Formats: sequence, C-alpha cells, structure tokens
Amino acid sequence: MSTPATASISKRFAASAERVFDAWLDPQWLGRWMFGPTVRDEKIVRLTNDPRVGGQFLFVVDRAGTTVDHVGEYLVLERPHRLVFTWAMRDMLPTTSKVTVQIEPLGDAACQLTLHHEMAPDWAAFADRAAASWQKMADALERALSS
Repeated sequence: MSTPATASISKRFAASAERVFDAWLDPQWLGRWMFGPTVRDEKIVRLTNDPRVGGQFLFVVDRAGTTVDHVGEYLVLERPHRLVFTWAMRDMLPTTSKVTVQIEPLGDAACQLTLHHEMAPDWAAFADRAAASWQKMADALERALSS
C-alpha cells in the first residue's frame, strides 16, 4: 500500500479555539480568509455549507474567467477541537483528499491550529504547494480574526 502525500501546517492564533473553529464553518468568514481577493486573485461566486457530519459544502470561485468548484463532506465535527472533511475539485471527482484540522486551546485567548491534508500518493509533487496555500489561508484567517 502506498503512503499518502501529506501537506501540513501549524499556526498559533491570538483567538479562542471556538472562534477559530467557527471561522471554518461560516460562509461569511470563509469569504474573508479562505477564498476571495484577500487571499488570491479570484472572485467568490458562491459559498454554501451544511456544517454537520455527513453535510456537504460547495465553494465556487472565478479565477481569471475559469470557474473552480471546491467540494467536500464533513466527516468529523468536534467543536472546538477537531474538524475533518474531504476536499476535491468537482472536475476531479470521484478522487478526493482528506483534511484534518486540530485546534488546541492555549488558554482563553489563544490556540494552536495544526492541519494535515492527505492526498493520493500521485499528488506528492503537489504537497509543498498545497502546504503553502494552506499557510497563506491561515495567515489570512489570522488577519481576519484581528480586524
């Protein structure tokens, strides 16, 4: 059996674990840090979310005239500590990857987020790029939480 390719990041936030966790599930917050012009050169078309185990999400953006649909399903929601979901581009289905977000409280006003994105072994060359993208989004989340 082949070992999955993994992209990992870790970031400390000056915000409660609950606040960071909730920012992963609220479409308005997702539009402030995961997608849109504050993160990359793109326009948000639609962000829909059903944040429950078995619930699905659809995040649609326009990147230079190309529509990109991000899709997934929530596998684990343990507020405020753990969030696990599948992640894919609609045009790549049925192939999906898995994202695990762990949030460790560091008192009332801080937390440590660790993210692991597991992809099929044939995506190994993409792992560093995926980690850089997740880091860019985590940095944008930090800015959004402080504003």
